[in-house]
Amino acid sequence: MNAPTTPDTADHDKQPAAVSNFLRQIIEKDLAQGTYAQRRWAGTPGDAAHHAAGPLDPAKIRTRFPPEPNGYLHVGHAKSICLNFGLARDYGGVCHMRFDDTNPEKEDTEYVNSILDAVQWLGFGWEANGQNHLFQASDYFDFMYRAAEYLIEAGHAYVDEQTPEEMRANRGDFGKPGVDSPFRTRTPAGNLERFRQMAQGQHADGAMVLRAKIDMASPNINMRDPAIYRIRRATHHNTGDKWCIYPMYTFAHPIEDALEQITHSICTLEFEDQRPFYDWLMDRLCEGGLLAAPAPKQYEFARLNLTYVITSKRKLAALVNEGKVSGWDDPRMPTIVGLRRRGYTPESIQLFAERIGVTKADSWIDYSTLEGCLREDLELKAHRGMAVLNPVKLVLTNWDEVFAVQGGSAYLDPCTLPALPHPVEGAENPVRHFSMGKEVWIEREDFEEVPPKGYKRLFPGNKVRLKGGHVIECTGCTKDANGVITEVLATVVPDTKSGTPGADSVKVKAAITWVGVADGVSAEVRMYDRLFVDAQPDAGGKDFSESLNPNSLKVVTAIVEPSLANAQPDQKFQFERHGYFVADRVDHAAGKPVFNLAVGLKDSWGK
Repeated sequence: MNAPTTPDTADHDKQPAAVSNFLRQIIEKDLAQGTYAQRRWAGTPGDAAHHAAGPLDPAKIRTRFPPEPNGYLHVGHAKSICLNFGLARDYGGVCHMRFDDTNPEKEDTEYVNSILDAVQWLGFGWEANGQNHLFQASDYFDFMYRAAEYLIEAGHAYVDEQTPEEMRANRGDFGKPGVDSPFRTRTPAGNLERFRQMAQGQHADGAMVLRAKIDMASPNINMRDPAIYRIRRATHHNTGDKWCIYPMYTFAHPIEDALEQITHSICTLEFEDQRPFYDWLMDRLCEGGLLAAPAPKQYEFARLNLTYVITSKRKLAALVNEGKVSGWDDPRMPTIVGLRRRGYTPESIQLFAERIGVTKADSWIDYSTLEGCLREDLELKAHRGMAVLNPVKLVLTNWDEVFAVQGGSAYLDPCTLPALPHPVEGAENPVRHFSMGKEVWIEREDFEEVPPKGYKRLFPGNKVRLKGGHVIECTGCTKDANGVITEVLATVVPDTKSGTPGADSVKVKAAITWVGVADGVSAEVRMYDRLFVDAQPDAGGKDFSESLNPNSLKVVTAIVEPSLANAQPDQKFQFERHGYFVADRVDHAAGKPVFNLAVGLKDSWGK
């Protein structure tokens, strides 16, 4: 691969690093103290009265995965999925699948379906204790409105009619406290009347907002009377035109968690400074008896920063829209659909999420860690096969003589090799069948007319073994008018076939892969590499498009052994010597095999 180098990880792919996950300590402490032991669950989301009528919650903890259905999930989301569903699994809990659709934007069914499919493909589900835990936040709009009216009546919220520019100016900054809105002292009754007018569509979009009344001098700017409702006339995919006011995310999210009786609300670090408002809102609504105590708690972890990858939805969309990649599922994309098409397995991604751990400190994870997890997963279960990616014909000039009794030039010598070098103990190891004839395909790099120092493969006078077949001795080559080698010439050494008596009578220093001309199958092979040559392609305001790797895709016509001709879409293989490949789940078909390079046998960007 033509690309910069990173440290080779081939030697430590299977050495698990020390894993940190502070969230486990928090959960285990809560379980030991019985923090949520008396929590009730009525079977569906609801307010305090709803859950009070239900039995004790059979789930020891409740977590959630709450994507907004406006795009494809990426490897960072995969970490969150594995974390939230994995913690619920490990601690006898339930993880809710929630579509956070509080923005009145048209929900794209394509995104909804892709998200659900991604979660299930990764090995998780939302059915537990005989209940379906698939929810959408917009179903809670009625309660959110009720909560807003309660805050107004209790003197904890007011309608602000300042312009957006005035609000920004009066908010202050880190060195200057904010200035109270002139509308802050309006009576609860006056605010309630105004808020109901907002809900009834009596005011224009942007004319006013509902703000929480907290502290305009707070050192945390997010606590300086944050907006919690705005006017926005837009048809919602779920609620239609029922609403012309919509909750802000920071207001909606804690309420969603509380209605669903979430115990541990896990999010990324950018929400850390929103946690005081989360707690403030929970305290106010529990005081009012609207929500059941104990309320959920928010915990933050560092998001995934993976080298040679961008995860910005906007930037990924640009790659798709500008034709830099073939689509959201392009195998070079960090989307879950892209990783899947590339050949990544659910097990490898789960292993990756486990191996990198969970911390509160931002750090960069080298892409080779993800690749190592895939190698580790496929090592014991990917069937082997031989493929020649850059073929040149090898002619065995004495074949007719050696196999005269068997039919001479027409004779095909049947060969076998195990499909798995390390089969599961007690399991039958499937066998690959292929044949060797007078002509076979070999890699062009396996012959050198003038060998460099240390070269052990084919050159005039040297012997090698055709893997699973015979020992051969190179005699030379033929060239075209331009000096390009068109055929490599060799002779078969009799009685040296692998697995037969006397096979080891001739010692060789190398065995090379090959495919018979008679039974080899032509296949399209897509040699994928990293999409970017810069380890941090968009860091520091860099233009990520300037770091695109011009060699991220090379398509070759390869020759593969017959066992690979029967591959099913999405089936993984190790092409011996080359790496792990997958039959493309979209384009691969009977009679038209298409394979994608998933990962090399070692870090291809290594030294």
